[in-house]
Amino acid sequence: MTTMRISGTERDVLRLFAVDLPEDEAQRFAAAGETWPLREALDAQTLREDFVDVVRVADLGEMPLSRYLREAHGVTEESLAGHGARVDALDGVVIALPAQAFGGTAQTLEVRAPLRWIGTFGEERAEPAGAPLHSEAARGTTDAGKPSDAAMSGRIASIALLVLFVLVGVMVWIAA
Repeated sequence: MTTMRISGTERDVLRLFAVDLPEDEAQRFAAAGETWPLREALDAQTLREDFVDVVRVADLGEMPLSRYLREAHGVTEESLAGHGARVDALDGVVIALPAQAFGGTAQTLEVRAPLRWIGTFGEERAEPAGAPLHSEAARGTTDAGKPSDAAMSGRIASIALLVLFVLVGVMVWIAA
């Protein structure tokens, strides 16, 4: 059994597992339902089905699995270095779990058969789209300490009403 810790802030990481079952059983094992054998074999508290990539290696044809991981998941060449031959030698069904599959939930996985952990690989960091922002708001500077014109007008009106109320009260007191 393999134990691994998932942090709640984990990003840009992909974990690869082999499923040591015949292909038809492996597909059923990975399919979510009333019970989900994959989540149970990981002992995962949170596992998001939308991010679970079940790959039948034979479906890749001539494409090596390492290339699929680079193209489909953005796994970096550096993180695959020294592991490519072992990854490309896999057959049957594999499961690729990017960090998003764990839904930002900190948890400890207890990986059990029929899963076999192959490796954890880094993914390319996404670059922000568009040009950098150069406005004052983008720099984090605001006028939060200075009241707005509307707030100042409201305060002045409140003070004026208070003064008027006091004057009316004094005039009523004098007249009585």
